[in-house]
Amino acid sequence: MAHNIFRGLGIALITPFTESGDVDYMALKRLLTYQIDNGADFFCILATTGETPTLTADEKKRIKEMVVDIVGGRLPILMGCGGNNTAAVVEELKTGDFKGIDGVLSVCPYYNKPSQEGLYQHFKAIAAATSLPVVLYNVPGRTGINLKAETTVRLARDCDNIVAIKEASGSLEQVDEIIKNKPQDFAVISGDDALTYPMVACGAEGVISVIGNALPREFSKMIRLEKRGEFEGALKIHHRFTDLFSLLFVDGNPAGVKAVLHEMGFIDNVLRLPLVPTRLTTLKKISDILKELKI
Repeated sequence: MAHNIFRGLGIALITPFTESGDVDYMALKRLLTYQIDNGADFFCILATTGETPTLTADEKKRIKEMVVDIVGGRLPILMGCGGNNTAAVVEELKTGDFKGIDGVLSVCPYYNKPSQEGLYQHFKAIAAATSLPVVLYNVPGRTGINLKAETTVRLARDCDNIVAIKEASGSLEQVDEIIKNKPQDFAVISGDDALTYPMVACGAEGVISVIGNALPREFSKMIRLEKRGEFEGALKIHHRFTDLFSLLFVDGNPAGVKAVLHEMGFIDNVLRLPLVPTRLTTLKKISDILKELKI
């Protein structure tokens, strides 16, 4: 089985936009440099938090090339490649440009709600279409379907290049079941900032993080402390951010983290429709918490 290299703090990278709605490549460059310098262990690009459905093919190509260029091989890069049409995902994997990419993140098919056998066959076809490591992405709140623990473990056992799962089901019981039954080299990665502390305590390898866009130093420190068995220190960091976790998602993702990054002076607070910025009341609460945290 292929070895999972996506460990520690992964950044679910946002896409900054200018006030006129164009991709802000200069802001993206500043953000990447800041994250690399402050504890990021790997990047996850062109996925949910990057507002990828609203990007053009040219924008996606340029973002991918810019990230690969700036990272320069220093950290692994995971790129989103998924959908609810198996044949189209397979075609993209066979014909797309994955130069400089170290693995693909593939979300459960959304909207058409396949059975567990359908999910198994979908991901088996995806794994067969690429030599890159594949990270499954289970996020029932967005897709309308849950990839059950037994299906995840079956895929991990049957497909050598399925190396991990980004678990965002919100169920610690499900996470524990996967960790208990998975092959040794298969990894579980948290897909939920608020549950990262308990998930790492249960044996998860790290997180693909939204808050890590803005606060990589603090969040990566929490994971490193846990990995060393220093749970008390890690728990203090987790509790510092509890209020911020809920505020980041109350008006949807990535609206919350974009508000934080705007408050920190990194980006304009702009999203592409159908997403809109956080409400002013949420923005005020975020601003107050950042002042309390002295960030």
